[in-house]
This record gives sequence, C-alpha cells and structure tokens, in this order.
Amino acid sequence: MLAYVIRRLLVLIPTLLMITAIVFTIISLTPGDPVAFMLGPNASETQVLQIRHLLGLDQPIWTRYIDWLWQAIRGDFGVSLRSGAPVMPTLLARVPATVELMVGGMTVALTVGIPVGVISATRRNTMFDLVVRVAALFGIAMPSFWLALIAILVFAFYLPILPPSGSGGLDHLVLPSVTLGSALAGIIMRLTRSSVLQVFGQDFIRTARAKGLTERIVIYRHALRNALLPIVTIIGLQIGTLLGGTVVIETVFAWPGLGFFTYQSLLQRDFPVIMGSLLLYASCYLLINLGTDLLYAVLDPRIRLGGRA
Repeated sequence: MLAYVIRRLLVLIPTLLMITAIVFTIISLTPGDPVAFMLGPNASETQVLQIRHLLGLDQPIWTRYIDWLWQAIRGDFGVSLRSGAPVMPTLLARVPATVELMVGGMTVALTVGIPVGVISATRRNTMFDLVVRVAALFGIAMPSFWLALIAILVFAFYLPILPPSGSGGLDHLVLPSVTLGSALAGIIMRLTRSSVLQVFGQDFIRTARAKGLTERIVIYRHALRNALLPIVTIIGLQIGTLLGGTVVIETVFAWPGLGFFTYQSLLQRDFPVIMGSLLLYASCYLLINLGTDLLYAVLDPRIRLGGRA
C-alpha cells in the first residue's frame, strides 16, 4: 500500500508539469493583451511596452514558462496583474468558500441519492421507481447553469424564500448546493438502484433471508454494504467533476469562492492568478483520484494495490 501511494505521488509531478505547460501555452496564445487591459484605454503604446518588458511578457512562451515554473517551485506564484496582491494567499483565502459549496453539494447528493436509490430498488417497477428514474435522468441531463437560473427565478423571485446570490447564512448555501449536487444525486440514485438490484440476486442475500433476518437488516447490513464499491468509485470520480462545476455555480450565484474568482481573472486576463488557480484545481483533482483508489482498497480487502493478486 505504501509503495503504491509513493508511486502515485511521484506520478503527480510529471502530470502537473504537463498540465501547467499546456495551460500556460493556451493562455499565452489567447487573444488580448493583459497589460493593455490592466492599464486601460488611455495608456500609451510606450507605457504598454515598458510594462510588458517589466513583466517579461515580451519573452518567448517557453522562456516565460520556465521562469514561472522555477518561481512556483520556490513557492512564488507571482502577483495579480490587477490588484498587485500575492497570488497564492489570495487564492487560498477563497478556498474555504468553494469547499463549503462542495460539501453542501455532496451532502445533497448523498442524502438524496443513496436512500432514494435503495428504496427504488426495493420497489422495482412501481410508480415510485418510475418517478425516481425519470427524476434522476432529469437531474443528470439538465445543464447546471440552466437549473441554477430556474432555481433563482422560482425560489428567489416567484417564491421569495431564499436569497438569489451572495454568501452569508445557511440560506445562501441552499440553492447553490442543491444545484451543484443535483447531477451527482441523479447518478448516485441510478447506480445505487442498479447495484442493490444486482446484489439482491446473489446467494448470500437469499441465505440471509432464509435465516429469518428482517428486510431492513438484509438491505442495509448486507445488500447495501456490498453494493457500495461501485458507488464509492463513481463518487470519487465525480468529486473532480463537482469541483469543476463550482466555477459555473459560483459565477451564477456570485458565490465568493475560487471558481468565481478564477472566472473574473479570465475576463481580466490576469495570467498569474489563472495559472495559480488551475494548478490548485489540478492538484486537488489528482489527489481526489488517489484518495478514491485508497478508499476502494479499504472497502474491498480482496484488492491488492501495486499489482499484487
């Protein structure tokens, strides 16, 4: 296990290098001069050229990337072109808001997806099962930004019971969390239903029922426990998607997290902030995948990481 973790951590290094190189190249080739955007329309061409030289933006792309990489290895991610504040402290200050939103979305997905999926499996081919399958498909297929706009329209304007944007109390977290977690809830519902139905057909379930165990014990102690492996896997894989989805949700609801700040930086061509933000996103995504693999091995002792049978 330890050897596997070390190997996976070592693989993160070239992966992050490749990601940062690709993103840096794309950002550098994006139309628009960040210096001209920063100085405004009244800046002279001489001023723009001087600032570009001062920031090293007149150098070749790969020279600039190597300079940025060397500074990042030393823990210096530069300063924002707009505010002049250090990039990493500025980004880290917004991480708690994004984590709060992700926890809210995951809570919605788990508290709805697993129980409803189990009930749907125990009531197979009933009207309840049909409604659940349609609702799950609806949650998966609907674009998150559209669902967010509908939620704002209904619950903030037609039924003004929840705030439409911003952060504050728990009431501000309800709409963003439900919107963010709806697609994952639909995925978990469908997967839980199919996994539980598959386990129901196995011999140990029939043995448990033959022993006179109550249906609740059979379902939650035996069936659900053995159906959790694929569910945990898909949850781990979808956390990365959930992380990426925060950019859209935070932008629509003006949630003051890392995603909204990254979106604003993209509009402002604030390259140092964009690079630092994407590095954080990529690192979190890779670490989440590693954690998913480890949790999968813990839940199923038959799995031997590192190539052993």
